[in-house]
Formats: sequence, structure tokens, C-alpha cells
Amino acid sequence: MSISKAHEDGLALAQAGRYEEALLSIRICVESEPDNGVAWNDMGAILYRLGRAKEAAGCFERAKLLIGPSGRLYWNLAQSYLADNRPAETAALFDQLQRLGSLNTDIVVRCADAFISLGDNAAAGRVVSDALRYFPGSSRLESKLEVIGSAATKLAFFCGADGTTFLKDILEFAEQRFEVRLFDGKTYGEMYELMKWSDVSWFEWCTDLATNASKLPKVSRNIIRLHRYEAYLNYPNEVNWDNVEVLITVGNRCVNEALAAKVPDIASRTRIVEIANGVDLGRFDFFERTRGPNIAFVGDLRLVKNPMFALQCMHRLHSIDGAYKLFVAGRVPPVDAFVEQYLNHTVDTLGLKDVVFFEGRQADINSWLADKHYIISTSVIESQGMGVLEGMACGLKPVVHNFPGAERTFAPEYLFNTAEDFCSGILSTEYEPRRYREFVEARYSLTEQLRLVGRLLMNLALPELSPGYQAGQPVPGGALV
Repeated sequence: MSISKAHEDGLALAQAGRYEEALLSIRICVESEPDNGVAWNDMGAILYRLGRAKEAAGCFERAKLLIGPSGRLYWNLAQSYLADNRPAETAALFDQLQRLGSLNTDIVVRCADAFISLGDNAAAGRVVSDALRYFPGSSRLESKLEVIGSAATKLAFFCGADGTTFLKDILEFAEQRFEVRLFDGKTYGEMYELMKWSDVSWFEWCTDLATNASKLPKVSRNIIRLHRYEAYLNYPNEVNWDNVEVLITVGNRCVNEALAAKVPDIASRTRIVEIANGVDLGRFDFFERTRGPNIAFVGDLRLVKNPMFALQCMHRLHSIDGAYKLFVAGRVPPVDAFVEQYLNHTVDTLGLKDVVFFEGRQADINSWLADKHYIISTSVIESQGMGVLEGMACGLKPVVHNFPGAERTFAPEYLFNTAEDFCSGILSTEYEPRRYREFVEARYSLTEQLRLVGRLLMNLALPELSPGYQAGQPVPGGALV
């Protein structure tokens, strides 16, 4: 029988499902032509069908040396490694499979499952996390990573005096995926005990709890989320950033610059991740509305909110058109009682008693915004400006003082610099409620924030890698046949 005839007969027998006979024919070919890479590949495929995965892998490895890069050959090799329960060798092929256009999410998930069957959840998680580079946004891979990362993972949150205002949605999200505890102790000793219990410790606000925790012997993977005001105080200098895996910032460039000025080497000591606050669009009712006279200001009347400038803007607007009214949802903190005195005095002095209305904090801000038409901010600095974004979600037109970094959050047409600019923004006939809602949907949805937080937590929740797997590094395979 000629060599080529033996090869052809072997393929025909294999196609007919007669694998033992096919193997005999193909073996004649490879023994006579040991440099025939195609024959080695075909013999590997037949051995695979016979359930002899280790021998099949040896054949595919030999074919790889003879043929060179081939998507089908690398796919065959990956399949044989998986069948032989060798996920590390499979994962080492992913970069090449991707370059050859042969990688898919199915083989990634199967590789992760193989690691899990070996009791190595860490490597399983890393395989899926690495593969998300190739398949960004893959719901299948993200769901798999969530399952791997959440298994028996313990997550502790520490908030301190600043509270959970910006954490509630993240807490709810985490509680559905991890074993979660919220610190309610009184002492640093109690804090440390909870850190020992947790796999990941999340410190909301870069303040006392975060600074003290960072100086303790390391017992968990640590996250600090910095909002705004902390960057302008001494707290960042007091943190041992070498003990912090991740610093989350909201993203205002000026806040980040202030932070970098205080700790110039921070980027080399911890990983800095920017995750904007998300707006829960389901909480805010949108409806098409026409221009009207009601202007909303949402936020406590602290100096940083600059309500004094809001009164000057309203005075200027009132001199042009007396129909407009300003409604304020917020209170003056006790520490800023002098601000309340100033505001009351200025309202009287400027004749704004029938123009500006202080209505206190609102338990149902969504309903309170229902009859409003504009949402304004006169702050001197914001990490983001959630009150404005929530108003936009309802369809209110934003008119925002151009604080440092505002251009990163808001479109230029929503910003103003002077009281005259403010009046122009209010009096402009351009009024597009759906566009304001869509702006928030596209850039600041809660869904996207939680997706990013979830990815971060899943990666941190994974235990340290076991020896034997590093993404993209080949591992020796089985013996050649």
C-alpha cells in the first residue's frame, strides 16, 4: 500500500467511524513519513476520537513543530489538553489561538471548569479575566467570573462618620454576590477583627478608618474609595499605600491632581481605578416637558456648594424676567450656621423673598423634581455632581457653574462662568429633555458602575494563583507518540 493511499484510507475509515482501523492506516503513513505534519495531525484527531487524549496531544504537538501556526491545529491541541484535564497547557495556547482567529468563549469556560475540577479557583478566575481582553463585554465570561469570584468570598465595608450615601447601591449589589458585613463597631480593634474575617476590605472615604487600617499588619486585600474632600486634607499622606491594592476615584481631574500633589508616588504604590458614580435611572421618572419657570437646586447649603453665587445669579435673572423661581432642596449643616444667616440676609437685601424658596431635604427627590424645569449647580468643586445628573435623568436642563474639572462630567453647553452666562442658559430656547436623559444613560448609568465594580471585586476576590499557571506562558506538554 502506498503512503498516500494509506493516508487516504485512514481518513475514509475515520469518516465512517471505524477509528481503530483508521489508526492502523494513518500510523503506516507517519512511520514512513515522520515529517508529514498533516498525517500527525490526523492521527491525533483519530486518537482523540478513541478517547486517548494524552497520545492525541503528543501527535498534535509533533504536527505543530512540523506545520507551524495553524488555527485548526492549535484548536485540536487545545481540545486534547482539555480532554486530558490539562487546563494550564490549554490556557497557554489562548494568545496564539486568538491571533489565528480560533479562540472562542466556549473553550475559555471549559478551561476554567477544568481548573475548578482540580480545585484551583484562582487559576480559573485568571483564565476568564485574561480572556475578557479578547472578548470585552462578554456576558458569558463576566457571568462565569462572577460565579468563580463570589464562591465563599467574604467582603467587608467600612464607612465611618461619612456614612453610606454613595454606597447603598454597591452594598445591595455585593450582598447578592458575596458574604457581606458592614462595620458597625466602635474601636480599631473591632475594625481589625472584621478585616481578618474578610477576603476584601472596602473603605468608603479616605478618612480615619482607611488611614489606620492601612498601617495594620496585612490580613485582607484592601480598597479605598476617595470621593473629593479627602484629597484636599491630610488623609492621603497618612495612608500606607503599599498596603492598599486599589484606590477608586470618581474621576474629577482636579481632585486627582490634588491627590497626586500630596502623594507624588501614589501611582507606583497602588493601582488607581476611575469609576464614576452611577445614576439609578429606574428611580427617576422621565417625561417630556416644555420650558417653564421652576429652577431646582439640590444639595445641603455648605460653602463648597456656593449658594451665595446662586442668589446673585437669581437676582440677575429676576431683573430680566420675574417669572423664574429657585427652589432649594437641602439644609444648612449646623457647622455652617453663618451661611444660613448670610443667605437669609441676602434674600432680604436683594428682594428675593418671592423668588427663592428653601424647602429643606426631600425624602422623595424624584417627586419633588416633577414640576421643575432646570437643575443648577454653583459649586466651587464637585467630585461629579450627582444632584445635577439625577435632575437630568428626569429631563431637567442642567445649568452648571464651571467648577474645576466640570468639563469632564458635563458637556460644554451645560456650563456657565458668570451670572450673565447663567441667565443665557436659562433663557435659551434650546430645551431637549430626552437629550439630557440620554446623556446620563450613556455616561453615568448605575448598571455600568456596578459592572465595573463587579469586575474589580471579582478579580480581588480571587485567591492568589497556585503554582503552575501564568497566563500566556507555555507549559511542557505530553510525550510524543
